[in-house]
Amino acid sequence: MKYDFTSIMDRHGKDSIAVDGPVEGLKEGFDVIPMRVADMNFPACPTIIEAMAERIQHPAFGYFKPRDEYFDSIIRWHEKRNGVTGLTRECINYANGVLGGVASALGVLCSQGDKVLLHSPTYVGFTGTLLNAGYKIIHSPLQLDEKGVWRMDFEDMEKKIVEEKIHTTIFCSPHNPCGRVWEKWEIEKAMELFKKHDVFVISDEIWSDIILTGHKHIPTQSVSEDAKMRTVAMYAPSKTFNLAGLQGSYSIVYNTWIRDRMMKEASLSHYNSMNVLSMHALIGAYKDEGYQWVDELCETLTGNINYGYDYITKHFDGVEVTKPEGTYMLFIDCTKWCEKHGKTIDDVLKAGWAVGVAWQSGVAFHGPCHIRLNLALPLSRVQEAFDRMDKYVFNA
Repeated sequence: MKYDFTSIMDRHGKDSIAVDGPVEGLKEGFDVIPMRVADMNFPACPTIIEAMAERIQHPAFGYFKPRDEYFDSIIRWHEKRNGVTGLTRECINYANGVLGGVASALGVLCSQGDKVLLHSPTYVGFTGTLLNAGYKIIHSPLQLDEKGVWRMDFEDMEKKIVEEKIHTTIFCSPHNPCGRVWEKWEIEKAMELFKKHDVFVISDEIWSDIILTGHKHIPTQSVSEDAKMRTVAMYAPSKTFNLAGLQGSYSIVYNTWIRDRMMKEASLSHYNSMNVLSMHALIGAYKDEGYQWVDELCETLTGNINYGYDYITKHFDGVEVTKPEGTYMLFIDCTKWCEKHGKTIDDVLKAGWAVGVAWQSGVAFHGPCHIRLNLALPLSRVQEAFDRMDKYVFNA
């Protein structure tokens, strides 16, 4: 590979909550392997650093307006990676983060107290954003089919849309935390349902570049003209290129009525302005080298996911996991293992943390006995983590 996905970075003292957060009960002799926070432990694409460094050479950082290159880079990225045509700069609007964009869209599409449809398991960020803003969440649980693939329950979705008088949904594509990369027919069927009942769609596609081998991301807005006009799509380079600490995402909205009102809603806080270095970071990320870097990243993550999935299914009796098709997270079901061993999910989490496996509870994601595990690390660290899980947690 051209780029470095094997070196182990020392992130201590560099403001990272993944490694500098408090660790209770860590036993002597174990270091922390960061597998909870959804950022990556790989060096950023070099062109990002180069673009930011070049801008820093100029000693003024006053008020500015986005460069044409910013919009042109986004348009080119979506055309080359997702086959999107006809995207114009007028349809692209900045947001400080995807959740900020989601909040702005909700402010346009909903009234206080409205009910919003989400699939469960559910990204904890959606839960907080909705509840903090005074909306009510209606969950439609995803179902595992006979092959262990997470599927939407269209009958349940329609039932709840009708009974709860729902007119807005948050659609997560690829899905977090389950890692599903929806097939085109699935998105088409969901969008036909939303059209039938006049449901607006906020489509979080922040993971859309992190697609594992054998799968393809289909933009929600691409499946029909109606989908294009009723959907607010949220994107960001932050997940793809590990830039969360810089902030900066963007929406793609073709519907002028929605777009104008989202811009107004986002402006009300007087604190939704682009950062000049974030702009240059995106421009650097979306250069030609960024395309190759992402391809190598996805190849690396596919190997890591395969390793983790195979290890669990072969060595951890009673622990169940579906293989993700996108993202770099595993959503691990420990229900049967806990029942067999008389343990709780908290017992499992504490046992892992004690030996430096810094993983995350899946309870807040509506996984009652689940663990959310980040595999965006050098493979050597992934292997070390699973060795510790084997010796000290699941087969202790």
